[in-house]
Amino acid sequence: MARVEPVEITEDGLLLRPWRAEDADAVHRACQDPDIQRWTTVPRPYLPEHALAFVTTISGAAWADGTGGPFAVCDAATGELLASCGLVSVDRGLDSAEVGYWTAPWARGRGVAVRATRAVARWAFDALKLRRLIWQAEVGNHASRLVALRAGFRVEGELRLAHPAVDGRPEGWIGSLFPADLAAPGEPAPYGPDTLQARRAAVYRRPQPVLFATAGTTELRLRAFEERDIDALVTTCRDEDTIRWTTVPHPYRREHAEGFLRDIAEAAWARGTGASYAVADAEDRYVASIDLRVSPGDPLVADVGFMTAPHARGRGYLPAALAALCAWGFTTLGLARIEWRANVGNTASRRVAEKAGFTVEGTLRGGVQHRGERQDVWVGGLLPEDLR
Repeated sequence: MARVEPVEITEDGLLLRPWRAEDADAVHRACQDPDIQRWTTVPRPYLPEHALAFVTTISGAAWADGTGGPFAVCDAATGELLASCGLVSVDRGLDSAEVGYWTAPWARGRGVAVRATRAVARWAFDALKLRRLIWQAEVGNHASRLVALRAGFRVEGELRLAHPAVDGRPEGWIGSLFPADLAAPGEPAPYGPDTLQARRAAVYRRPQPVLFATAGTTELRLRAFEERDIDALVTTCRDEDTIRWTTVPHPYRREHAEGFLRDIAEAAWARGTGASYAVADAEDRYVASIDLRVSPGDPLVADVGFMTAPHARGRGYLPAALAALCAWGFTTLGLARIEWRANVGNTASRRVAEKAGFTVEGTLRGGVQHRGERQDVWVGGLLPEDLR
């Protein structure tokens, strides 16, 4: 590949320049950050020699052989190192490149990565005459996704990662940016701090929170599923009432429960599409499951699903847990409506929904395909004021 000439870029309060040997100490300090180690490909543990090799050898080789354009992102006034941003691969055959970035922990919350990515994109389009930039991140890296959205990238889907992290998910998000998508310097970024996208990115980039509810004298905890819940989950999903009224596989095997934890519960939180909770009693034993799923067609609407372990039925656990989960959905995710559905005849589910405040709004004839047949379903809704 043809050499890419190193340049300096000054834009929007930032100086982007090639890396220097004297940056090694700051790079080493930044890359001790758990988020950088979790979401990027830096070595773990990150040693001083890794930083020195990056700023003196690896970055220079990328410029020299035309495969990349890595920049140190500095404060234009003080020269302080704030971030890393640049092209991590260049494909001259397609006139395309991938962008990568991280922000030092001491520089976060100032829009550094967004401004730097815009500056790199402008240089790539204007000076290198590239036609497209690609962004990729592991599913669950909501901070990186939000930066990409604010820089103008269109997040277009998922792909399986060629080199997934040992402790990460195998799927990645992918997005693209074209010259027409790029805002002028200083223009407000889309998806600002007050938007729904930013609000939810802040929620889903953190571990799933524990919620609390009270049923009579019993304190309940809604927490993320754990491996120790699997046996109780299998028992619940083999119960004849669970099989009759839900869509759990039948016959239900342990691998179904393991797949549920990995591919549904954990994946929903990583993608930011909902939350699956195990309801635990005062001894932290599994007593129920409850899910909140954001509608792919309307981000302000979600639906709920739930089931109770056979030994815990009739104790009022689920109405309390459902109310707590819905309150969290309204206040934290900014939902405007939560929907409940159940096959006609599932009076136990209907009682739970009504006790939690849902209004049963009607019947959808043939509304669902259930175990090979179309069946009628009740539908109900809950609005924020219903909980108040």
